[in-house]
Amino acid sequence: MNKLLFLVAIIATLAACGQDSGSKGEAAKAESGADIKMIDLVTTQDGSPLKIDAKLFDTPAAKEFIATGKNPYIGVEAEILAGKKKFNLYSCVACHGGHGEGAVAPGLQGPNFKYAKNANNKGMFETIWHGTNGGMGAKGFGLMQADPPDGLTVDETLKVIAWIRSNSTVTGNE
Repeated sequence: MNKLLFLVAIIATLAACGQDSGSKGEAAKAESGADIKMIDLVTTQDGSPLKIDAKLFDTPAAKEFIATGKNPYIGVEAEILAGKKKFNLYSCVACHGGHGEGAVAPGLQGPNFKYAKNANNKGMFETIWHGTNGGMGAKGFGLMQADPPDGLTVDETLKVIAWIRSNSTVTGNE
């Protein structure tokens, strides 16, 4: 009888190996972004799902944005200045004006937007990342037609939005 109990104890111990709640498999899954709660993003063109690799949300600000739709760079001067540089680098100023007030393309300051969704940061992100039907091409990383792939990172897009909002009474985080 003692041998049988001993054998049952050994089998139970072996069966339990590697099944603790802190296993390496679960840690790797969490690091890969598989467990990150993500808001639903849609294209401005037709409202279809906008799929962006979770790995591109690689900064604390990008992770906060994809979880909440809020842009943590709103009101942060250093990030606003970095966003202004990208706005100029990508020639956004040529169409949207020096402060996003509008030129040949719509104004980005609000409160009235060509695309109503741009009143919030999630909507403006979607518009910048994937482009519009009205002539603006996608600016998101890997979507611009360049070799090697080019475009704004998620973090840079958030900084551009922070700069646009710095010229407006609309913060988009409401």
